[in-house]
Amino acid sequence: MTMGSDAPDAPWRLETVPTTEDGARLDRFMRRLVPGMGQGQIERLLRNGVIRLDGAKAKSSTRLVAGQVLRLPKHLASTAPATPKPLTVSRADAARQIDDMMLAEGRDWLALAKPSGLAVQGGTGTSRHIDGLLQALAADPATRLRLVHRIDKDTSGILLLAKSVPAARDLTAAFQRHRIKKTYLALVNGLPDDAGRIDAPLRKMAGAKGDRMQVEPTGQSATTLYKQLDHAGRKVALMALRPLTGRTHQLRIHMAHNGTPICGDGKYGGEAAHPGGMVARRLHLHAWQLALPDGAEIVAPPDGHMKASLDALGMAVPAQDWRFDES
Repeated sequence: MTMGSDAPDAPWRLETVPTTEDGARLDRFMRRLVPGMGQGQIERLLRNGVIRLDGAKAKSSTRLVAGQVLRLPKHLASTAPATPKPLTVSRADAARQIDDMMLAEGRDWLALAKPSGLAVQGGTGTSRHIDGLLQALAADPATRLRLVHRIDKDTSGILLLAKSVPAARDLTAAFQRHRIKKTYLALVNGLPDDAGRIDAPLRKMAGAKGDRMQVEPTGQSATTLYKQLDHAGRKVALMALRPLTGRTHQLRIHMAHNGTPICGDGKYGGEAAHPGGMVARRLHLHAWQLALPDGAEIVAPPDGHMKASLDALGMAVPAQDWRFDES
């Protein structure tokens, strides 16, 4: 990490975003940079322009790009982030794993079909993840593929990568401004209406088992559209889900709040999320379609335990040209 300041007596310190933080949220990077720093303090300093990114104000949810420069008060930069663990995968092995996940490619982007159980980024106890594979794959950090969004470790399906820094900025902004339309497939316990809309604000709340997102009237707005595609009696339904906002665990919480939890989602659905007929007690949520601003449409057919459960229940996924009717 490169550090510096505007002048020897300046009250600021500059931090260059390292490749290990490429694609990370600004607030999460700040908490790693300054252990013990609270979210409220981060929000206040960003809102007042005390902390700036590339000389401009930024939001806590801003996705970072390696090489950007963060300006913050010197007294906040006394502790640097922990040194990341060394990569344990070879370049050849990383290339093989990425190649196995290849789904589609455009001029500025590449799409992977991420399997359930593979994390997008590392964390405590997570040694194998997409970001680590991308680091191992890149001979030159300046030319590495870059993350522009995330899906949960246990969610399978489309993961979009950018081929350059400019492409990463454009695609990250497109996700943040909801110009990229996302459609998920989910198996849920119960039989929802044929189609509907869930408007339920979400907030992170402290609980006995740690912080978790939950429906809260004073939370951030969150909207999900849903449409039933198929069902097995009145027991399990195959749903198409379209998040119009991008809150953490939004689809999982909204379907549980709707009384039809996503199968395998014990965290938010409890035992009701484990009906019979499933081949595994694993999350049945799949990132199925992405429609990009350039007109490209990417489709990832369900695989693994999701496909096995669909087959066991005798359900069929619509043709690849199926479109979500938002009217």
